[in-house]
Amino acid sequence: MSGGPDSLALLLLAAHAFPGRVEAATVDHGLRAESAREAAFVGEICAALDVPHRVLPVTLGSGNVQAQAREARYDALAGWARERDLPAIATAHHADDQAETLLMRLNRGSGLAGLAGVRAESVIAGHRVRRPLLGWRKAELEGVVRDAGLTPVADPSNDDTRFDRARLRQAIGEADWLDPEALARSARLLAEAQAALDQIVEDRLATHVRELEDGVFQLSPGSADYLGVELVTRLLAQMHVDAPRSAVAALCKRLEEGRNASLGGVLATARGGVWTFRPEPPRRSR
Repeated sequence: MSGGPDSLALLLLAAHAFPGRVEAATVDHGLRAESAREAAFVGEICAALDVPHRVLPVTLGSGNVQAQAREARYDALAGWARERDLPAIATAHHADDQAETLLMRLNRGSGLAGLAGVRAESVIAGHRVRRPLLGWRKAELEGVVRDAGLTPVADPSNDDTRFDRARLRQAIGEADWLDPEALARSARLLAEAQAALDQIVEDRLATHVRELEDGVFQLSPGSADYLGVELVTRLLAQMHVDAPRSAVAALCKRLEEGRNASLGGVLATARGGVWTFRPEPPRRSR
């Protein structure tokens, strides 16, 4: 709950829809001198709405500040939600956010999972996260806050063109032929397609993979197409290997050609169209 127009609209709508059943938290990243005052501002609004409020301070290291801030934010929120026994965390992502996310990922060459965009519900840091405002436009949320007589916080990082999203947001605003609602609808349809494919992969995982012995698996038939890559990705996850799909695709290609491959400490061999995965033997010291 940053105090910006999106999060304030979420607070107002949630407090009205679920009186007495909503709590709020503000994560203070400590990146700006104004952050403590802004958190206190949110606390005052929560008090007026009779919504319990907590400030969650976090510390960031060096490097990619936005990525670190996101991870720290969700870790802090998940810990707070568990402590308060809250069933889910709600965030204020909206249709314009969805459009920006889709275009950013298209520009990066993302696959279907990435192009599905911001999901209506997911699990982050071990806790359920819901995004109930994906059908709302940013202007509509600003109207909710304005009608409540509130002046939201303005975060200068939202307009800082050093960040990819801010540059894209500016470009979308200048391109009057782009329809954020249509882009958000495409992302939703892609998410539905991804969900259908996920079910197919789960079904194949149950029928095409068998465990030969502890920690050794066989996959048959093997292919380097989309489903083959997804199957191997999930099989590797069972073997505690979290690998990017590009690396898994390269491994699958080698196996399809009848060559051995290794990834993340797993040795994969191909024989007669059957792929076998086992932990790599420890290297002998010289």
